[in-house]
Amino acid sequence: MQESFSSRGSACPRWSSTGRARRGYDCALTTTGLGRCREEEGRSEVTPTGASLEVRNVEVVYDGVIAALRGVSLEVRAGEIVALLGANGAGKTSLLRAVSGLIDTHRGEITKGEVAVDGRALQGKDAPAIVKSGVAQVMEGRRIFQELSVEENLRAGAMTVRDRGAVEASRERVLEMFPVLRDRLRSTAGYLSGGEQQMLAIGRALMSSPRLLLLDEPSLGLAPQIVAQIAEIVSGINREGTSVLLVEQNAQTALSIAARGYVMETGRIVLEGSADELLADRDVQEAYLGGAGAGRRSFRDVKSYRRRKRWAG
Repeated sequence: MQESFSSRGSACPRWSSTGRARRGYDCALTTTGLGRCREEEGRSEVTPTGASLEVRNVEVVYDGVIAALRGVSLEVRAGEIVALLGANGAGKTSLLRAVSGLIDTHRGEITKGEVAVDGRALQGKDAPAIVKSGVAQVMEGRRIFQELSVEENLRAGAMTVRDRGAVEASRERVLEMFPVLRDRLRSTAGYLSGGEQQMLAIGRALMSSPRLLLLDEPSLGLAPQIVAQIAEIVSGINREGTSVLLVEQNAQTALSIAARGYVMETGRIVLEGSADELLADRDVQEAYLGGAGAGRRSFRDVKSYRRRKRWAG
């Protein structure tokens, strides 16, 4: 059984950036999962691509006393975009650090639970080893090397790659995806605009050819038109076969390109569902989408607090 191929949360290189099937291809998606399509006699066959992520009952503690995550479980299936929503301090960045191996550098540790990519545990691996396993993170605030050139920033993203041919192929892919970076290869990165710096940060992460990309607030501080452009870029990366865990406070943008989503509050997952279900949820609308005529409120302040208590129980 098949259903028509949708651009949301998909991973199909035959699907154009406009959301229409490229000429000569009739893309379809099996109901068993997302994947990269392969041309076959005028039609497309879906094969799994990207990396799957499993987080099971993870607890994270900073400085031995501050609990940042409390029994968090979530899943990113191969080929998906999954949105992780929540206010500042909810624990979203801590979760990404736990996956990418950066938790130790912030004086934190995973005290309980499991993190696995494609069934292989990541606990105990350092960040370079995790990058080699196919996971890359774009950190909040971009964190580019401002005094280095655009070219040098991109090369830094391939430090774990030993195959020079693969590095050059990744570089060309990034420059095709971000033409503005090609025009500024020799420019000092710190002089780029905010949107260009975000593109550079994403491009740098792509230099390691990740199968799972962790994005932490990519729309932060950007103008609305640039936010829309970044969202389309993320969709394009996913269509080429990379799974994405997208952390965002901009719920409307995140859910417009994600297949599924989770909501975090105070270190816990309090709600999950398909993107459409979360967009239609009145409590999510009130907390994150400005619904019910109210200003932005904490998720625990809206009536779904009772649902969270049932979830926790």
